[in-house]
Amino acid sequence: MTGVPASAAGGSGAKPVRGGKLGTAAVNQASLWNIANILTMVRLLLVPGFVLLLFHNGGYDPAWRSFAWAAFAIAMITDLFDGHLARTYNLVTDFGKIADPIADKAIMGAALVSLSILGDLPWWITGVIIARELGITLMRFWVIRHAVIPASRGGKLKTLAQGTAVGMYVLALTGPLATLRFWVMMVAVVLTVVTGLDYVRQAVVLRRKGLAAERAAAVERAAEETEEALRAAAGTTVGAGAASGAVAGSVAGATDVRGGVTDVRGAGADVRGTAEARDAAEAER
Repeated sequence: MTGVPASAAGGSGAKPVRGGKLGTAAVNQASLWNIANILTMVRLLLVPGFVLLLFHNGGYDPAWRSFAWAAFAIAMITDLFDGHLARTYNLVTDFGKIADPIADKAIMGAALVSLSILGDLPWWITGVIIARELGITLMRFWVIRHAVIPASRGGKLKTLAQGTAVGMYVLALTGPLATLRFWVMMVAVVLTVVTGLDYVRQAVVLRRKGLAAERAAAVERAAEETEEALRAAAGTTVGAGAASGAVAGSVAGATDVRGGVTDVRGAGADVRGTAEARDAAEAER
C-alpha cells in the first residue's frame, strides 16, 4: 500500500478529502480491496469472458458478438475510472501499479488477436499495435531509473481511437459502417505509430539527461573527496611542524642544561685550585 499515512489507516488524524463518504472511506481503508483495484480485477476477469463470448457459436453470431462487445465496452470504461479513482482518493497501491497496465494490454491484445484469428482484422494491424505497446512498456523500464515517461494527450487519444475501432470490429457491422470502421482503425494505427515514436524520443532525451546528471553528481563527489583529502593533508603538515618545533625546543633546553652543568663543573675546579694553592702557601711558611 502506498500513499496512506499510518494515522489514516487507524482512522484517527486523517484529513477528509473531497469526494464525500467514498473519498474518506477509501483513504481510511486504502488496501488491496479498494474500488480502484476491484475495477482492475473486474477488467482482468472480463478478458477470458470476452474471448468466450466472441468465439461462441463459431465467432460469427451477431447476438454473441453483441455480448462480446458489451464485455469489451465495460472493460474499456473501467479503464477510464479505476486510475481516476486511485489518484483522486489516494488509493494507489503496488498491486494497482502492476495490474492496471497488464489489464489494459490484456483486453486490447485479446481483442486484436481474436479478430485476426476470425479473419476480420489483418494480422499486420494486430502486429503493429501489439509491438508498439510491448515496446513502449519495455522502454519505460529502460528509463525508469532516470525518470518516468508521462502519459501524453496523444497517447490518450490513441487509446480512445483503438478502443472505438476495435469495438466496431467486434460488432457484426455491414455496409457503410463496415467501411467506416476500417478508416477509424487506420486513424488508430497512425496514432499508435506517431505516439510510439514520440515516446521513443522522450525516452532517449530523459535517459541522456539522467546520465548527464549522474556524471555531474560523480564529478561533484570526486571534487568533494579531493577537497577533504587536501584538508586532511594540510592538517597533518601543520601537526608535523608543531612537533618539529617542540623537538627543537627540547634540544635547546637540553643544550642549556648541559651548558649549566659545565659551568658548575668549572666553578668546582676553580674552588679546588684555590684550596690547593692556600695549602701550598701554608706548607712553605
